[in-house]
Amino acid sequence: MHAIGIDIGGTKIAGAVVDDLGAIVAETRRPTPAGDSALLEDAVVEMVTQLAADHEVAAVGVAAAGFIDAAQSVVYYAPNIAWRNEPFRDKLEARLGLPILVENDANAAGWAEFRFGTGRLVSDMVMITIGTGVGGAIVHDDKLFRGGFGAAAELGHLRVVPDGLPCGCGARGCIEQYGSGRALLRMANEMADAGGIGNALAAARTRTGALTGTDVGRLIGEGDPGALSALRQLGGWLGQACASLGAVLDPQLFVFGGGVSEAGEALLEPVRAAYLDALPARGYHPEPEFRVAEFAGGAGVVGAADLARAHFLSAGDPSSYSAHGDAAAGS
Repeated sequence: MHAIGIDIGGTKIAGAVVDDLGAIVAETRRPTPAGDSALLEDAVVEMVTQLAADHEVAAVGVAAAGFIDAAQSVVYYAPNIAWRNEPFRDKLEARLGLPILVENDANAAGWAEFRFGTGRLVSDMVMITIGTGVGGAIVHDDKLFRGGFGAAAELGHLRVVPDGLPCGCGARGCIEQYGSGRALLRMANEMADAGGIGNALAAARTRTGALTGTDVGRLIGEGDPGALSALRQLGGWLGQACASLGAVLDPQLFVFGGGVSEAGEALLEPVRAAYLDALPARGYHPEPEFRVAEFAGGAGVVGAADLARAHFLSAGDPSSYSAHGDAAAGS
């Protein structure tokens, strides 16, 4: 059964028809009119109408960065879009005549990884998405954990440093300030300022006028000592955060997505080491696995579509949907 997934980002909206094995059947995208909520609503309606024209669609899942209420209907707050207490589900259902589900974008991406990616053989998983900021998703007992108000798993705002660096959320010391792509750039610039093993970073900064994520990623890929040292710092902070999450959630698997995760084992090795250093009762506690996400792109639309499909099916017949049944059949 097909469903449509829509992933609303700060600069673009991606949309796709997704089948029940997580495969994208058709897709489209367009720029995000982030400053005008009416134009954004129009864009989503047009995309769904276009995608549904040639496919039988059961439901639509919409993923967006922000706080979504427990009913998966209202966007309390979106940092990059002009939404405050926006009843987005009701507006879309009134115009489209299809069942709509609204979900946080990191939750949607994490669900795609759990259902169809590297988490498809476990029941309990934490996904950490390392982009400009840090996002996340928690799956417990084959279910997406959303919390009592719907806004759980804001993992980027786990505090790791008392009175640490100020965060955009208003707190200080959040892991987003120590484990994000922005943090990696800051650490790389510090290495460049220090000289020595940071000389290649300093040279790249001089050539371009400002060090970029592309510069740092290239140097990591080339095995540059300064860039790898910055990545190890980042991984150390993420590993400490994972240890705190592990003590509470006891996942079988930590999955890392986002641009920084492309570093692969160069990221996972310091994450794993820092996690084990901070793990309570080390040696007497089962150790989770640490893996990079399998979805290079499209996780948001796939996860949003599958969550909408699951919601639609379980509303009619709860026994008709199994979190890993369809995925296992296609693996």
